[in-house]
Amino acid sequence: MRMGPFRIALLIFLALAAGFLGSLAADKWLARNGESASLHGFVHQELRLSETQMKNLDEMEDKFAVKRRTLELSLRAANGKLATAMEEEHEFGPKVALAVEDVHDRMGELQKATISHVFEMRSLLSPNQQAAFDRHVSDALTADQQ
Repeated sequence: MRMGPFRIALLIFLALAAGFLGSLAADKWLARNGESASLHGFVHQELRLSETQMKNLDEMEDKFAVKRRTLELSLRAANGKLATAMEEEHEFGPKVALAVEDVHDRMGELQKATISHVFEMRSLLSPNQQAAFDRHVSDALTADQQ
């Protein structure tokens, strides 16, 4: 099955958009830019952490920042391989299909690592803090994105 230029362009756009959205979602949740809308901002600014909790959280964040960066670079490399496969095949052929699966796998790894980090942060919190944290996470996941 041959694909026309429009379908190829659409496929490229969708692949890049998927990678971008995965990265954007991770950034929105885990940004350290002081915005109270981010999960980290909420934890740091709203939950009144003890010194011990803050120290443990800082260690977790440092460790996750390295892991996240590694996963983001892996996703970027997978997107590059997808672009190469699309240039070579000019249709949704076997190389493109494998490259798309690789991009999806890398996005899934990033999402799983992010969710694991969220639960790891939650484990540091007192029951009252956990309740507020859970509400914030639930609201963030179900809010209309604009």
